[in-house]
Amino acid sequence: MNIDRRNKLNSYIQQRGEVQFRELQELFPDVSSMTIRRDLAYLEKNGDIIRIHGGAKSINILQETAEEYSLRSTENVRAKEIIAQKAVKYIETGRSIFLDAGTTIMSLAKILPDERLYIFTTGPNIALEIIKKNSPSVNIIGGHLTRSNISISGMGSLEFIKHINIDIAFMGTLGFSLEAGFTSGSFNECNLKQAIIQKAQKVIMIMDKSKINKNMPYTFATLKDIDILISDEKLPDQILQAANSNNVQVY
Repeated sequence: MNIDRRNKLNSYIQQRGEVQFRELQELFPDVSSMTIRRDLAYLEKNGDIIRIHGGAKSINILQETAEEYSLRSTENVRAKEIIAQKAVKYIETGRSIFLDAGTTIMSLAKILPDERLYIFTTGPNIALEIIKKNSPSVNIIGGHLTRSNISISGMGSLEFIKHINIDIAFMGTLGFSLEAGFTSGSFNECNLKQAIIQKAQKVIMIMDKSKINKNMPYTFATLKDIDILISDEKLPDQILQAANSNNVQVY
C-alpha cells in the first residue's frame, strides 16, 4: 500500500513539476498529513524530489530549469537590450528600487547608472552585477533559491518585504495573456511578486514580445496592477486597448 501511494505521489509531482502540500492532501483525502510528509521525506531521500516550503519539486525539473536559464540568457538578446534602454530612463537618483530576477532584468542591471540608488533584488546574479558599480547600495532579499531564473522567494523574503519601502519596482514575467495576466512558474515566487507590487509606488513591467500568449501556472498581476508596460516591439492592438483602459502607459 505504501509503495502504491508513494508511486502515485511521485508520478503526480513529476507530471506537475512543482506542487503545494494542500494539493497532495486533496489527492489523498484519507491519508494523514504526517503520512504524506513521511512519503515526501522518503521520495527526497530516494532522489526523486526536493521538499520546498509548502510543497515539493521534481528533481528532474530542477535540473532542466537550471539549464534553461543559461539558454534563455542567450536568447532574444537584442530585444532585452532594447527593453533595458527604455527602462533605464525611469531610474532616478536617490530612489528605493526593486529589481526582479530574470535575464531581461539582468540587461537593465548591466546599464544601471553608477549613482546613489537603494537597490533591492531577489536575483543574486543581479546583485553581483550591480555591485561592480561604486555608488548603488545593494540588498539581496533572502529566502529559497529557485534555479529556473536564479530567483529568491519564500516566507523569509515575504517577511523582509514587509519592512522596506519601494519607490519603483521593475518586474519581469514568464508569460502574459489578457485572460491570465502576468504569470509565473512558481507558487512562492508568485506570492512574493504580489507582495512587491502592493508595496511599490510605481510598477514597471518589462517583457519581450515572445512572452505574449504564454501562460504559466500562477498569475501574480494583471494590467490593472501595473503603471507602465515596456516591450521591445509594438504590442498587438487588443493589448494596447486593454492597457489604455487600465491607464497603463506602454512603451
